[in-house]
Amino acid sequence: MLEKLQEILRRHTDDETIVINGEMVLLTDLGLDSFELMQIVSKIEEVFNVEIPDRAISDIKTVQNLLDFIAERA
Repeated sequence: MLEKLQEILRRHTDDETIVINGEMVLLTDLGLDSFELMQIVSKIEEVFNVEIPDRAISDIKTVQNLLDFIAERA
């Protein structure tokens, strides 16, 4: 699951060789904006067959938060 998530996240960063870990903050550490985050959420929903409600997105701050969310629902 982590490898797939890392691949999705790398596609939306300026550096596809970046090492992504659970402590990274999606918006600041990965340099994502809110539009890119919504694109990532759509891709995650498709790849992992989960639904991420809009209200949950604001609670997901780190890569680990995202992993936990997916693991709870996959």
